[in-house]
Amino acid sequence: MRRSILFLFLFLILAAHQISAQTWSPLTRLTWNSGDSRMPSIAVSSSSNIHISWWDYSTGNAEIFYEGSTDGGTTWSAPARMTWNTGTSREPAIASNSGSGVHLVWWDDSPGNWEIYYKSSTNNGVSWSGLTRLTWNTDASYYASIAADSSGGVYVVWTDNVSGDPNICFKRSTDAGATWSGITRLSWTTGLSYNPRVATGSGSSVHVVWYDNVTGNSEIYYKRSTDGGTTWSGLTRLTWNTGWSSNPNITAGTSGKIHVVWWDESPGNYEIFYKGSSDSGSSWSGITRLTWNAGMSDFPSIAADSGGGIHVVWDDSPSSGKYDIFYKNSSDSGSTWSALTRLSWNSGDSVLPRIAVDSGGGVHVVWEDDTPDNSEIFYKKRK
Repeated sequence: MRRSILFLFLFLILAAHQISAQTWSPLTRLTWNSGDSRMPSIAVSSSSNIHISWWDYSTGNAEIFYEGSTDGGTTWSAPARMTWNTGTSREPAIASNSGSGVHLVWWDDSPGNWEIYYKSSTNNGVSWSGLTRLTWNTDASYYASIAADSSGGVYVVWTDNVSGDPNICFKRSTDAGATWSGITRLSWTTGLSYNPRVATGSGSSVHVVWYDNVTGNSEIYYKRSTDGGTTWSGLTRLTWNTGWSSNPNITAGTSGKIHVVWWDESPGNYEIFYKGSSDSGSSWSGITRLTWNAGMSDFPSIAADSGGGIHVVWDDSPSSGKYDIFYKNSSDSGSTWSALTRLSWNSGDSVLPRIAVDSGGGVHVVWEDDTPDNSEIFYKKRK
């Protein structure tokens, strides 16, 4: 009898722990600006240090801003302005390594056409370097993405109107952003190659996805490097769908696992789909559909934790005609998936979420919301 009571007591403790582990924090509003705060990006460098960047119209011109937390998202620094440019600075992407390095890229039309710019911090966002211009092209360079590793590697991809056709280009630094390589062109198609995303994996692997309509239909493509971006594999096509496959996102998990999500209109409306690799991109699973919603599910973001878990967020217009943020996770590297969790219940539109996972398994999500009459940045976490 005593043993049965003890087992029941232990079971209740474990169940309570699992429930608490799935608990999301209340909503935190990070910006209170007079102008629109748009398209946040998020990165974590430990269980305590969180880094967020966005572009903001509060100054009367679109500029890049940064905000950080050193206590796991409980409190936040004051917004720090990263740019003072004559042109429009937009759509920042942020990355961090396992130490105190933070890396930031965006695109800016101050030179007269869109170019890619970079800035870094070596002390968790307390102070920042000057600007580094990464591109000097006669055509537009835009839609930048960035990743960093613990060995000083920093990797940037973007869309570039090379020879009049948008294609994917790559640049790397092996010394934490102090110096940079020349440009490597990753795609050579006559179609439109857009919105690349980059992730670093085990060893010296670098993984890139984007979408391209060279076949007459927009599909998801993938390329990898196993030597830190020195050489690259051939092109791998990940989708063969009847509808438009767009805006992929990628993350690398443990033991060579790579995870990709995107939104696809093949079912008749936009839904979120997933595909994974267990051998660092050499081969890929079949496609898994993650949503069956009446509204539009789009702009997914994905992150992997050290225990084989995958975490996905996206925005969705379920029934009211407005958008809210939704979350889904897998605890077995994509074999099975949880039910949906709705993260926002606002009167305005909550859109363009981004997700990151810290070293302790905490999940951090940011997005923009126009409930306060103009777009502001909001944050939520799960421990």
